[in-house]
Amino acid sequence: MTLRTGHIGLNVTDLQRSLAFYRDVLDFVVVGEGKQEGRRYVFLGDGQRLVLTLWEQASDAYDPGGAGLHHLAFEADSIERVREYEQALRSRGVDFAYDGVVAHREDSASGGIFFHDPDGTRLEISVPSGAEGAPVPNESAPTCGFF
Repeated sequence: MTLRTGHIGLNVTDLQRSLAFYRDVLDFVVVGEGKQEGRRYVFLGDGQRLVLTLWEQASDAYDPGGAGLHHLAFEADSIERVREYEQALRSRGVDFAYDGVVAHREDSASGGIFFHDPDGTRLEISVPSGAEGAPVPNESAPTCGFF
């Protein structure tokens, strides 16, 4: 049996704030939502399938030191598209882990941008190739490992 990732569910502290981020900045489309008080959620897709669900049931921001989700990675079509997302995110004051596009490791063609959502969840937008020559922030571990 081979498993594939279906969708990712994130607990958020403020559904409207997170929805604005994932919909308006990262271009996801709302495909369903629940508005009942105490059970608010949004299903987000890419136009073809469900990708992400946001559940308003967190009381605190993301804890990078806790067990569970390490980071959420999205793959873009091109390095140019990664740079477009970088500009859009910077214009909204998003917190970045590194300055600009970085390689996943030394001599790697893959790389991208690493940043945080409104609750501090670590996110990545990368490409499998196109980041040749990009800087490597840490030579001893993959870039996505410790940010």
